[in-house]
Amino acid sequence: MTGNIELLKEQVKSLAREQGFQWAGIATANEPPHFEGYLRWLAKGYAGEMTYLQRSLALRQDPRQLMPSAKSILVVGLNYAQPAGVEQQWEASDARFSIYALNDDYHDLIREKLKRVLSDLQTQVPDCEGRVCVDSAPLMERDFAWQAGLGWFGKNTCLINSRFGSYFFIGALLLNLDFPPDSPAEGGCGSCRRCIDACPTGAIKLAEEGDHYELDARRCISYLSIELKEEIPKPLREGMGNWVYGCDVCQDVCPFNQPKPRQHERAKPTSEPQLLPRDSLTQDADNLLERLLQMSPNDFRAMFKGSPVKRTRWRGLVRNACVAAGNSQNPRYLPFLRCLQQDPDSLISEHAQWAIQRIEQANTPLERMENP
Repeated sequence: MTGNIELLKEQVKSLAREQGFQWAGIATANEPPHFEGYLRWLAKGYAGEMTYLQRSLALRQDPRQLMPSAKSILVVGLNYAQPAGVEQQWEASDARFSIYALNDDYHDLIREKLKRVLSDLQTQVPDCEGRVCVDSAPLMERDFAWQAGLGWFGKNTCLINSRFGSYFFIGALLLNLDFPPDSPAEGGCGSCRRCIDACPTGAIKLAEEGDHYELDARRCISYLSIELKEEIPKPLREGMGNWVYGCDVCQDVCPFNQPKPRQHERAKPTSEPQLLPRDSLTQDADNLLERLLQMSPNDFRAMFKGSPVKRTRWRGLVRNACVAAGNSQNPRYLPFLRCLQQDPDSLISEHAQWAIQRIEQANTPLERMENP
């Protein structure tokens, strides 16, 4: 029986690779090893306004709350690293999106791939039960991905694969099959602190326990631009730079995401067509911020249909665009900001006003500032 279950385990992982997942491993469906640390993180208030994390604690503590018959978890990784030209193009734009959001919603893509894995498995094992989970499900998927050997935790709290970096999505398939687990991933950042030094808002902190680093989401640009639904704290706006959705800074500077002459597999671009950038975003990138400042709710729905960006909604993305325009200090955006300043939504009008003031101050001649 042992030989048969080992063989079936390898077949399951092979089915995952056939669906385009670069990595696949098995973890046991028990309490996540870092759950107590997760509770401490919540108690420090680092989750900000993400109250749903507190509400789903029972489900996160035990995957069998999601699927009572679960015994094993197939954890998969899908590479989303982009070609070097894409990075260079966005660095020159006044409106920058995290590279995972330049394309179709990965939740749908991973979910469909894992459903096909389950279907193929059930043809071999008819009584197999399974449940697909992507990161929108209340599952501590990074813990299980570490246990399954996909990667280890970096100082930026991202899961890092020593050979391929951190630009990969995680998906999980809960199974009622009792597979032996794979070995946890090994690795570490050593003395490197590039992500800590590069974070524009100082979101990466050494834990009070002193043995690991934590992310204060309340200062993270990804949180500020996506999860935070109301006013962005003024002291943090300048640090957001030109980011209008998400942030990649801590991953961009990570050595494990840098291609090496003799290690071409590092940061290798994705081969998944649905994860390549949309033309609507990459074409005319120099004028993208201008387009965002003028877009209507209908424009937003059309432009970001089926995209992860829909999570922030029109209101949030326009708010973020105002901040990016202010940080650009470019007077070309003043006409659009003055229009948004009249918006009945106080969130938009306030951020537009802030951006106007920032641009005007940056473009006021020095002698006028000295002699008002």
